[in-house]
Amino acid sequence: QEQPVESGGGLVQPGGSLRLSCAASGFTFNSRSIAWFRQAPGKEREGVACISSYSFPNYADSVKGRFTVSRDNFKDTVFLQMNNLSPEDTAVYYCAVDLGFSSNCELARNEYSHWGQGTQVTVSS
Repeated sequence: QEQPVESGGGLVQPGGSLRLSCAASGFTFNSRSIAWFRQAPGKEREGVACISSYSFPNYADSVKGRFTVSRDNFKDTVFLQMNNLSPEDTAVYYCAVDLGFSSNCELARNEYSHWGQGTQVTVSS
C-alpha cells in the first residue's frame, strides 16, 4: 500500500523541541513534493511546511523561524524539526505526498494525493 508513515510525535513542554519523521512505504519520495499538515481539535487541517522536488522549502507564517523541513533521499524520509513549541502547536500532524514533480511546493490540501495516518503532538506543561 502506498502510504507515508509518520513518527516522532509525543508530549513536550512549551519551549521544547520535537522532530517528526515521514517515511515512504510502497513508493518513493524521490523527486516528489512532501508536505506536513496539522489538525487541532475543532479546527480545519492546515498546511505547516513542505519541501519540493528540488528541496525548496515553504512554510506557513505561524511556524517560520521555528520549524525546519528537510529530506534524506537515501533514506526516503522527510523530517520536520519543530523548535520553541507552544500549546498552539498541539495537533495531529500529517505527512502528505504529491506524486507529481514540482520545483516549488504549495501548502494546499488538494495538491497532495497520499496521506499518512498522523502523529499526535501535544505541547503542555
